[in-house]
Amino acid sequence: MDIHNIIVAFGLTLFAGLSTGIGSVLAFFTKKTNTKFLSVALGFSAGVMIYVSMIEIFFKAKVSLVESLGVTAGSWATVGAFFGGIFLIAAIDKFVPSVENPHETRRVEDINKSKSSVDRGKLMRMGTFTALAIAIHNFPEGLATFTSAIKDPSLGIAIAVAIAIHNVPEGIAVAIPIYYATDDKKKAFKLSFLSGLSEPVGAIIGYLILFKFFNDVVFGVLFASVAGIMVFISLDELLPTAREYGEAHLSIYGLVAGMMVMAVSLLLFI
Repeated sequence: MDIHNIIVAFGLTLFAGLSTGIGSVLAFFTKKTNTKFLSVALGFSAGVMIYVSMIEIFFKAKVSLVESLGVTAGSWATVGAFFGGIFLIAAIDKFVPSVENPHETRRVEDINKSKSSVDRGKLMRMGTFTALAIAIHNFPEGLATFTSAIKDPSLGIAIAVAIAIHNVPEGIAVAIPIYYATDDKKKAFKLSFLSGLSEPVGAIIGYLILFKFFNDVVFGVLFASVAGIMVFISLDELLPTAREYGEAHLSIYGLVAGMMVMAVSLLLFI
């Protein structure tokens, strides 16, 4: 593997993960959530991830596996790895309690509610568990960004930006209950910021485990799994959250825009 691509891939994964900090900054320095913008942005992120997964990543995985295993075995391996990625992220999601789910819609305005009726202990637990849940969710996302960027840096950039956008509401979801419980903006920001570190950690662990075994078959299986992971994230997390933040049609407009931008950007690199 090219050392330059590895450095770029790690940098992109770090950027995507630590964008949770942007969410906490928005929570503390804006008075009102721009729900329409978030709805479009999350829809855009989903559009990028779905298009690039189904059109680009799945195709590259299949080419790699077919060349190594033959048409029949390679095609079956691609489909199997794709749904394997979906089942993996679904299993991770299953073990995250719904009350602490990081994708529960929260708004900046929540931080200004009266604190007299707040159960601080409960909110502290909610914020801590949300940070942990995000860390668990972000681990495979980090591997997805890193793997894509190693093979194709331009593809990695698109995926990193899409994941960074979807990490912003996650940062808000951590920061608000932690601040609510402690009255400490620094602590809330730190936990929100650190929850995104699991993405570069996922990239490092994945690299260390797979480095010695990296070949066309491993790449194909990993790439197809990444496609499945990103499709599931888009359908299960991004689009529902986008629809909750704003008008239903805005998320779909964002989705189509994301697909169009991704399609054009891929054509420009032909």
